[in-house]
Amino acid sequence: MHRRIPVFFLVIWLLFSIYPCQAMAVGTSAAAAILVDADSGRVLYEQNADARMLIASTTKIMTALVAIQEGDLSDVVTVKREATLTEGSSMYLKEGEQLTLETLLYGLMLCSGNDAAVAIADHVGGSQKGFLKLMNETAKELGMESSSFANPNGLDAEDHYSTARDMAKLACAAVRNETLLRIVSTQSVTIGGRTMTNHNKLLRYVDGCLGLKTGYTRAAGRTLVSCAERNGQRLVAVTLQDGNDWADHEALYDYGFSTYPAHRAAMLGKMLYQASVKDGLRASVPLVAAESFSWPLAEGEALDMTVELDTPLTAPITAGRRAGEAVFTLNGREVGRIELLCGEAVPPKLDSAMAVLKQGLLISDED
Repeated sequence: MHRRIPVFFLVIWLLFSIYPCQAMAVGTSAAAAILVDADSGRVLYEQNADARMLIASTTKIMTALVAIQEGDLSDVVTVKREATLTEGSSMYLKEGEQLTLETLLYGLMLCSGNDAAVAIADHVGGSQKGFLKLMNETAKELGMESSSFANPNGLDAEDHYSTARDMAKLACAAVRNETLLRIVSTQSVTIGGRTMTNHNKLLRYVDGCLGLKTGYTRAAGRTLVSCAERNGQRLVAVTLQDGNDWADHEALYDYGFSTYPAHRAAMLGKMLYQASVKDGLRASVPLVAAESFSWPLAEGEALDMTVELDTPLTAPITAGRRAGEAVFTLNGREVGRIELLCGEAVPPKLDSAMAVLKQGLLISDED
């Protein structure tokens, strides 16, 4: 019996050595959750991520994104009575009050104002119905295939729902919008005669948190969509119906950044490949990346790169000319591709140049 115990522990150690990601696995208290690398879209953790659920005030991420895309921040909005009667969290608008769209957006995202959501929708969409059409159209454009928006504030409704995966897609789009990112990352602001403080505690407690949105209704429970950045890498976390969401998001970020750090496979303007050149004064030309490319990789993972040339390269070649694409794969699956440009000019060989010149003279004589 005693001899079997060391063997048992040896087997456990071997399993952890072979599957390091499982050994460092993370969990949450959420009914549904997901962790995504914002730039690549790679899913780093998921739990029931495709279940359709109530999303409460995280809805307002879509409201803000549509308003910024379709409206003008300097627009002056006159508050209608309908907005002041909206139930739930509020920025305490008054009928007839005039505020800029930008002020309303701060009230929407910091105070979680349901009244602000209605005022924004009426102004930008012309009506609630018109704005909802814009919200659902934007959802389709973002690939949110399991989402439906029935109001701009997230109050419970049968045809108002999303999934953790879809909300991550929305968040990734939202953090690419500089105006929206500026608003959601603000801890406190005084604007339009109001001082507003952000409800998102992660801005104060989590290293590198960029904010986004909290939410709660009795039926939806606690919902939270957030984004954090460390060492130039951005991750998005979503938890739905989670009574321990602050701690869960912190744990998700610690797991994601430590287990899947971004690895830069290409840097703008840097050489990636040396391609052969036919009939050139030099036999090859460096191909440089037209953009940077990074991908999150766990320990033991590595990207493979292949080069696809548009055509065989023949001199003369001008610097900056497109040559083809670099294709990056992980475990045989393509994860990205970038354009390759010729990094230098390559003149033709002297005899090749003379042949071209002679051919030109012959054609001229025939004319």
